[in-house]
Amino acid sequence: MDDVRRSRNAYSASADRYLALVGSTLSDQIETAADLELLARFVGIAKAAGGRVLDAGCGTGRVARLLADHGLEAVGVDVAEGMVEIARREHPDLRFAVGELAQLPFASTRFIATVYWYSIITTPPALLATVFAELVRTLGENGIALVAFQSGDGSGIERPNAFGTEVDLTLFRHNVQFVAASLEQSGLHLVDVIEREPEGAHEYTTQAFITARS
Repeated sequence: MDDVRRSRNAYSASADRYLALVGSTLSDQIETAADLELLARFVGIAKAAGGRVLDAGCGTGRVARLLADHGLEAVGVDVAEGMVEIARREHPDLRFAVGELAQLPFASTRFIATVYWYSIITTPPALLATVFAELVRTLGENGIALVAFQSGDGSGIERPNAFGTEVDLTLFRHNVQFVAASLEQSGLHLVDVIEREPEGAHEYTTQAFITARS
């Protein structure tokens, strides 16, 4: 798919720049206190359930690191080989794989929890159903998922020469109700739908966080 190819190329080519700007761990320079609290609650639920946890669209392994530091067996996957190379270098004790969100390279029901931390922003709305079908396939019984994204009316924002890579990207500000409905249609049950106003200097739109269970 063209959106997958462009994402792979853009994020691979800009991986070093991403690392310099964002780092390889979560921080209060990028995440708000509310974001970190939400992730902490997610970690608590995952620990109580036990089992493997997936950082889907892991980038440099920031969320995977958090999960592992709290005693969870964390695995990361990303479409961009350049991001995965950095994640493996920065977190040599963790496992990372190259793969697409719509074709996860993992067995069915392998994970008890999955985090999509801003990893659906390059997925067109029409393809979210496919991505969430893979989420459901790889999530075990009574599993939990957390999906974070920039919200809006579902339209795409064109980014010519994204991150200075000469690759044109489309970033989607997904409609919250559409994402929630897509998760439900995939077979998940909504737990929480949270929206907050932009706070950081790098945020330009409302941020959304949806928690769902299998």
